[in-house]
Amino acid sequence: MNLYILRHASAGTRRPNPAIDVKRPLDKEGKEQCLLVANYLNALRVQFDLIASSPLKRALQTASLVGTELAYDSKILVTDALAPSGSVAGFQHLVGQLSRYDNVLVVGHNPNLPQFLGALTCSSGRTNVRLRKGAVARVDCSVRPGQLIWLTDPRVLRQIYSSVAKSSRRKTSRK
Repeated sequence: MNLYILRHASAGTRRPNPAIDVKRPLDKEGKEQCLLVANYLNALRVQFDLIASSPLKRALQTASLVGTELAYDSKILVTDALAPSGSVAGFQHLVGQLSRYDNVLVVGHNPNLPQFLGALTCSSGRTNVRLRKGAVARVDCSVRPGQLIWLTDPRVLRQIYSSVAKSSRRKTSRK
């Protein structure tokens, strides 16, 4: 199974009240990050068999926007295993349930997503991976421990797409 781990995109400033913070939506930058990630995954010709998300609004919006751009038309699996309060054991149980699929996208939060990534890719479970908002990683879970194939974030993708958009032709006008 190829597991794609995506941290939710930018959602503005954290709210001090947890009941309000749960409903915090993506901001304009977050929506742009979702499109960058989706364009990148489209360029790699990735198709998801299943998308799973944390129940928090910003994660669900990220999963929905990326899924829509990738023509994912099934229902998004909402699971507390990807919530900020989720545990490594709960995440590993979820991965076990999802192992029948070929390509799965999970969308969650810091600080537990880097912990989950470490639990998948390191036998000791201790790694120090930084996942910025909108960062996506691909892990090959067919071997134990899982193998991190790649990791990228929207800042890198923005730089790549802006350099591609510039013309490579020399200016030939003579004035």
